[in-house]
Amino acid sequence: MTPQEIEARTDLTAALRSASRLGLGEGICNHFSLALPGAPGHFLINPQGLHWSEITPGDLVVVDAQGRKVSGKHSVEPTAFFIHSAIHRGRANAACVMHTHMPHATALTVIHNGRLEWASQNALKFYNRCAYDDDYNGLALDEAEGERMCARMRDADVLFLGNHGVIVCGPTVHATFDDLYYLERACMLQVLAMSTGKPLRQVSETVAEKTGRQMNEESQQAQLHLAALKRLLDRDEPGWSRMD
Repeated sequence: MTPQEIEARTDLTAALRSASRLGLGEGICNHFSLALPGAPGHFLINPQGLHWSEITPGDLVVVDAQGRKVSGKHSVEPTAFFIHSAIHRGRANAACVMHTHMPHATALTVIHNGRLEWASQNALKFYNRCAYDDDYNGLALDEAEGERMCARMRDADVLFLGNHGVIVCGPTVHATFDDLYYLERACMLQVLAMSTGKPLRQVSETVAEKTGRQMNEESQQAQLHLAALKRLLDRDEPGWSRMD
């Protein structure tokens, strides 16, 4: 492996394990993928049958943009091929794609007209960056369903899938994971606030736009976030980064 591939595998594994520690995964479902450095049209993805908490960099599978397995000792779950390959093909800036059923974000997809509201600072990070697919169409078991999801995402970085979960995409693992983490925190705050039965205190569009721009101009925070999570894994889960 090249140093670039080793780094990519390590970063993606750190994101998967950290997501598991934070309760963002669901069983052995859901997937994170990343464009493979130096191999256009190929990407890394977590394998079928392994829990996020046990995955190592050596477990990740390489597939191509058509969803065909290229290398790896494990298989890949079919819906992962169709969802992730479509977004990698259709979005030039989607080097990393994370799909989860994380609880609070998913809670907004199972209520009528569920939308992320501009009612917390965390939510403002996603101002003008979200899209919504309100038409649940069953499991993504064909290319057409993956393409349909990608079309609904348009230029957004976040897609809320009605009755299903969320997709977050971005240019790097650290940027995408940081978004995933803060999206769930924003949704958690909203769900908790809504449970009181009192109206949300909405931020004005002007302030929401300004704050979102300020938050997304911060270039270092997401990288520092992933570095900190790697230190926690080194401390608590020795051997997590092995390549064998």
